[in-house]
Amino acid sequence: MVGSFFRSFNRNKVMLLMVLPGAVWFLFFSYLPLVGTIAAFKQYRFSRHGFWYSLIHSKNVGWDNFKFLFSTDAAWSITRNTLLYNIAFIVLGLVFSVALAILLSELANKKLAKLYQTGMFLPYFLSWVIVGYFAFSFLSMDRGLLNHTLEYLGMDKMQWYNDPKVWPYILVLVFLWKSIGYSSVVYLASILGIDKSLYEAAMIDGASKLQQVRNITLPLLKPIIIIMTLLAVGKIFYADFGLFYQVPRDSGTLYSVTNVIDTYVYRGLKTTGEIGMSTAAGLYQSVVGFVLVMVSNYVVRRLDKDSALF
Repeated sequence: MVGSFFRSFNRNKVMLLMVLPGAVWFLFFSYLPLVGTIAAFKQYRFSRHGFWYSLIHSKNVGWDNFKFLFSTDAAWSITRNTLLYNIAFIVLGLVFSVALAILLSELANKKLAKLYQTGMFLPYFLSWVIVGYFAFSFLSMDRGLLNHTLEYLGMDKMQWYNDPKVWPYILVLVFLWKSIGYSSVVYLASILGIDKSLYEAAMIDGASKLQQVRNITLPLLKPIIIIMTLLAVGKIFYADFGLFYQVPRDSGTLYSVTNVIDTYVYRGLKTTGEIGMSTAAGLYQSVVGFVLVMVSNYVVRRLDKDSALF
């Protein structure tokens, strides 16, 4: 048994060395921090003896941190906002990413396609702080480009940062602008891997471009679309903190439409300093995400076993 293990290890040592950095990263940043979830059930108080001593000796409070998280008036609104925004991000992100990938794959000039792809990929690397300032340059009451345009057209200026009605559209638009270039790369790589003879045979049969996309490209993209959607569903209770905090500039009048679980926990932690409550929120998000992935994968496996994650 032991000899077989070492023979197998020696035979695959090169591949094991290749995955070692990733395994170490997961160990330190994904598995060891799981011990800290104990704080979700404690009234954590830091002492001079260090983090672990404080974690072990803090007072046990059971489910009180979870009760505090969901006993406030904002509990329903932050849950609703988190879910609805993420559903919009998943659906619209999928549609626009696949459409962008198909359009890029159809460009005859490949150098121009590379240029477009690079330009659309660039926003993904921008910090949300920078994106927030970009948005402010458009939406500022006094110096914003949109208000200058409205004034030029003879219309009244708008106080964008005091009008909650427009912010669901602004946030979805900003998210799509920043993310679809990155998301489309996965679908573009899948499209480029499709056998070209399928398209040639379709052209000989007289199929139009739209018919080729509908009958060849989309069916062959179905497995990767399902996998990416399942992974996104697992994060449906997580919100991009930078998007909801930096872009609206933490405007109190917009909390009804911009406050999500992550920003609510951050503000609560900043105000009360209750680490246990923030840990409880993180654990809640992780458990719900895990359940959603398992349920979604089960449904997909029942419908199409080959398209499931596991």
